[in-house]
Amino acid sequence: MSVSEQPSEAEATGTAPTSLAGPAAEIAAGYAFDGPALELGALLWDGACHPDARIRIPLPVLNRHGLVAGATGTGKTKTLQLIAEQLSANGVPVFLADIKGDVSGVSAPGQDGARVRERAGEVGQDWQARGFPCEFYGLGGTGPGIPVRATVTGFGPVLLSKVLQLNQTQEQSLGLIFHYADSKGLELVDLKDLRAVVAFLVSDTGKAELKGIGGLSTVTAGVILRSITAFEQQGAGGFFGEPEFDTAELLRTAPDGRGIVSVLELPAVQDKPQLFSTFLMWMLADLFGDLPEVGDLEKPKLVFFFDEAHLLFSGASKAFLESITQTVRLIRSKGVGVFFVTQTPKDVPSDVLAQLGNRVQHALRAFTPDDAKALKATVRTFPNSPYDLEEVLTGLGTGEAVITVLSEKGAPTPVAATRLRAPESLMGPVDAAALDAAVKASPLYGRYAEAVDRESAYEKLTAEQRAAEEAALEAAAAEETRAPRKSQKEEPSLAEQVVGSGIFKSLARSVGTQLGREISRSLFGTARRRR
Repeated sequence: MSVSEQPSEAEATGTAPTSLAGPAAEIAAGYAFDGPALELGALLWDGACHPDARIRIPLPVLNRHGLVAGATGTGKTKTLQLIAEQLSANGVPVFLADIKGDVSGVSAPGQDGARVRERAGEVGQDWQARGFPCEFYGLGGTGPGIPVRATVTGFGPVLLSKVLQLNQTQEQSLGLIFHYADSKGLELVDLKDLRAVVAFLVSDTGKAELKGIGGLSTVTAGVILRSITAFEQQGAGGFFGEPEFDTAELLRTAPDGRGIVSVLELPAVQDKPQLFSTFLMWMLADLFGDLPEVGDLEKPKLVFFFDEAHLLFSGASKAFLESITQTVRLIRSKGVGVFFVTQTPKDVPSDVLAQLGNRVQHALRAFTPDDAKALKATVRTFPNSPYDLEEVLTGLGTGEAVITVLSEKGAPTPVAATRLRAPESLMGPVDAAALDAAVKASPLYGRYAEAVDRESAYEKLTAEQRAAEEAALEAAAAEETRAPRKSQKEEPSLAEQVVGSGIFKSLARSVGTQLGREISRSLFGTARRRR
């Protein structure tokens, strides 16, 4: 519940309002929780809005995940904003992906007006304009926001294969490349490091390095290298590097106890949907690897909103989908709730959908046969209801939704058509100057703003190759000087010994004692950082 609001008598006693009867009263009773809860809106029944019948979601079940779905323009973004505000007010950090650039307004007070007051009166809301503590991030410094970067090693082969759109064979080969780099202590910080290792492993000198574990074909290596090059040409090279973002930053609260709303600004990369959706999955996987098991808490540690979720699943490999399913299933016990935001539930695989306990379904359109089929499929995913859901879902207005959540006991609540509350923060973007000022005033800006390019795989391989070439030239010159005094059956020259020994063997010996250990990886193959 918002800290500025007082509970109604029905809320305080945990009972449903007495003005309703029949199915409407039963629905309202299903949302009369005793403990802390977020206020979503008021019940719609028989064409009327009932402000005393408040539709709510218990705070402790926000780690049971959820789905916010609906056609374009039906109010999904405002629903995210409404939930994020109340989570923040209750001391729960929130992560939001801002795809269209219109969520930054959560940091500023909303604008009072006739429409806001009308909506507040309809749903029994004591509306007050206020902003919430925010941090703004950007992928690799593209667009506004504190740069969020990941190392190639930290990102891992499974997620990177998704971004590079590799097939199963190529994905397995990329995993082999990561395994080799890990075992030899070759840090893959950015894409040039990965390119250098791939090129080495198909060179005359490096081919033998992978023979014992399957090898790397020249054709597959060529596909991977071309994919990396194309990826860089799209401007994605800056997303990989150091300092790597510590996802623990997303768990912070403000000095006044409110949860910080972390907004990842993505308008500048809207044309790279697989990139940003996969980066969101990296964040979630990284949190999964670092957080301890805590079970069910009085309130979640973090609620993570995954906007445009269909982009994450589009063209995904079986291994990738299995990893997502397992991450979503297990991260609940670490105190993190995940809400997928998309147009229809069918955009989310059934195994993932089965893990989602809370549901906010905005209006659906049925203009085409495919739309009608999707509508019927959506209706079948709801519990039995006294509503004619096909009619209700096509007749909902903007800012209205059909809701079912988990009760405090973990049982599904009755399906409730709901008129949603109005967000108290600005329903739109803040101006560019204010956003830039907020970013530069953040205590995290100095930590992540400047990229660092330290010695890693590329530099090590290049230095070794250069040293070997110089040694070969010096040896050849010395051989030429001694040539008149040599017999035809002399020992191999120093140059031949250097070339024949393999450029990389000395590198493996030099770094093996320090870094020659396998980096432990989680479900997605992402490396766990040592903090």
